[in-house]
Amino acid sequence: MLSFKTDKKADGHKVSLEEQKRVDISKYSGEIYYSERYSDDEFEYRHVSLPEGLRKYLPHPPRLMSEDEWRGLGVRQSPGWEHYMVHEPEPHVLLFKREKDYQIKYPNGGPSQAMNMHKA
Repeated sequence: MLSFKTDKKADGHKVSLEEQKRVDISKYSGEIYYSERYSDDEFEYRHVSLPEGLRKYLPHPPRLMSEDEWRGLGVRQSPGWEHYMVHEPEPHVLLFKREKDYQIKYPNGGPSQAMNMHKA
């Protein structure tokens, strides 16, 4: 089971887990590693490696994360990426894929936005 160290503010009050997470994301976001993109005939892929200071915020046991969850860890990338696989030996390496030529096919952000524009 994971345990989180609770830090104290200068005035002696405890820092909540969410406050500490925000501080850590701000502190470590520059250390997130984004691979170059690589592709096959259908998808483009990339992997993102979280630094040690953010790994404690990963789900335990490891599982796929929603876009809100991985963005909530400080991961920043253009629209369309899906966390599609967990590599058990290295759960801090997030594996992403998206439809090939996504930004060309969906310049307004994605299939749902494109469909909504046709309805307007």
